[in-house]
Amino acid sequence: MQRQPAVITVAGVIVVASWSLLAAGQLPLAPVRTSGQTITPVYEGWYENPDGTFSLSWGYFNRNSEEIIEIPIGADNRVEPGGPDRGQPTVFDSRRQRGVFTVVVPADFGDKEVHWTLSFRGDTQTIPGHMHRDWMLDALGGGAGGDTPPRVKFAENGPEYTGPGNPPEGPLTATVGTPLPLVVWATDDGISRRRRQRDKSDDDGPPPLVTLTWHLHQGPGEATFADEELEIMENGDGRAETTVTFTEPGEYLLRVLANDRSSGGGSQCCWTNAFLRVNVSE
Repeated sequence: MQRQPAVITVAGVIVVASWSLLAAGQLPLAPVRTSGQTITPVYEGWYENPDGTFSLSWGYFNRNSEEIIEIPIGADNRVEPGGPDRGQPTVFDSRRQRGVFTVVVPADFGDKEVHWTLSFRGDTQTIPGHMHRDWMLDALGGGAGGDTPPRVKFAENGPEYTGPGNPPEGPLTATVGTPLPLVVWATDDGISRRRRQRDKSDDDGPPPLVTLTWHLHQGPGEATFADEELEIMENGDGRAETTVTFTEPGEYLLRVLANDRSSGGGSQCCWTNAFLRVNVSE
């Protein structure tokens, strides 16, 4: 079920507003600069899992057009209750990032709330996550179009992940300065690709079935990917490989975003986040 427009009465006039616009209220307006600006958590909405639990989906808005912000887990980057670490990132890419992680809550969560707090450059933002009915997402089902998120796995016969929130695999082991191979298999229902194919000319070539983008989600140092973005084509074997190199020892959490490019605006379908832990030694 997709989120329905909200009906608001202003001075006796009924106004219909999309939830993507209402969610923008979490994002204070400011001039875009390359660096030096602040960051805000963004609550995207919730969806039901097959086991009866619910996932609260979160993203963020890094107002900088280039600066990547790092905020370690702790007082300045915490999720409550149950935190401070409930899977949120410590590395924040520039601009608006949607559906980056989820917080799973029990079937009887009801009208309770989860709060994500970020404090940076003297600005503290706390945003509540809840299960208001108008914030229900089609993160797994794809709505009336029937499109579903890609399916991702880290081994050919390994566990398969779909949707914005999934448990991490691993850990893999690596050493500082030595490239670590990363292999992903991805498949998709192809609905979005067929739609995009109709909109492209023959000269453009076939669009990819899935686009994979690697991100450093948590970690004490930098992670450099040989290929940050990879494409899975329809007639291939669904396999994509790159490497990652770490600058510091410690525990890292990587995220690979698999997108069939059907999502846009405030939509939460159709992409998948798959997470991989890596322990890095000297």
